[in-house]
Amino acid sequence: MDADNRVSLDIFEGPLDLLLYLIKKDEVDIYEVAIERLTKQYLEYIDTFKLLNIELASEFVVMAANLMYIKSRTLLPKHEQPPEEEAEEEDPRWELIRQLVEYKKFKDAAGFLEQREASQVNVFAGAPEVPERPAEADPSPPPGVGIFDLIRAFQKVLRRFDDAAGLEEIVDDRFTVGDRIDYLLAEVGRGRRTKFKDLFAGASSRSEVVVTFLALLELIRLREFRVQQENTLGEIEIERSGEGDPEALAEFGLEN
Repeated sequence: MDADNRVSLDIFEGPLDLLLYLIKKDEVDIYEVAIERLTKQYLEYIDTFKLLNIELASEFVVMAANLMYIKSRTLLPKHEQPPEEEAEEEDPRWELIRQLVEYKKFKDAAGFLEQREASQVNVFAGAPEVPERPAEADPSPPPGVGIFDLIRAFQKVLRRFDDAAGLEEIVDDRFTVGDRIDYLLAEVGRGRRTKFKDLFAGASSRSEVVVTFLALLELIRLREFRVQQENTLGEIEIERSGEGDPEALAEFGLEN
């Protein structure tokens, strides 16, 4: 990928986060994981990260190898399973499932503690009494949109070009991140909202989709765009927040 189209993006979630996301997306019980399907989807995400030039931690590669090993074992008849002194379970998925269950417990606990912290942030012991105000409606905030949600939406757009060349053959000098940032800022006016998929409605090639998505990620990172999702795994909407850093936008020759 050309240097003009490189975007720095930090992935704070790990491979277990991605696996839990894929299981949640398929709405299956964690104990009933179809390892073949899970492995295929996981590798598709890894390929997409590589396409976008997103640097992944080595743990993602290790998990991919582990998934492929487990998949290969599930395809073998029991009498042909490789001998493993430490393996007590007949199901080769069990160790992975155990890891996912334990990780989910800690993840849920961390989320609960984060909510408690947020609810207590404006509570001060011994504060003077203040007049009571009428209770205001406190709607639950929409679910957060993570990088895996964005990648999933991006993959859906890319499938429009499944008959085109492979992912590794995307080369088109007509599109740069700077140009597509300019396009997105013009497409989504200040204070406006639009559906994620509509940003790519006019795209005519994989390369245009890829570079437009990279530009979108950059605008999200710069806080110029805000991502919202009404329901978990629902349709993603993009809102022009206008909270971006003018100096950062100036690097692309643009103004806030």
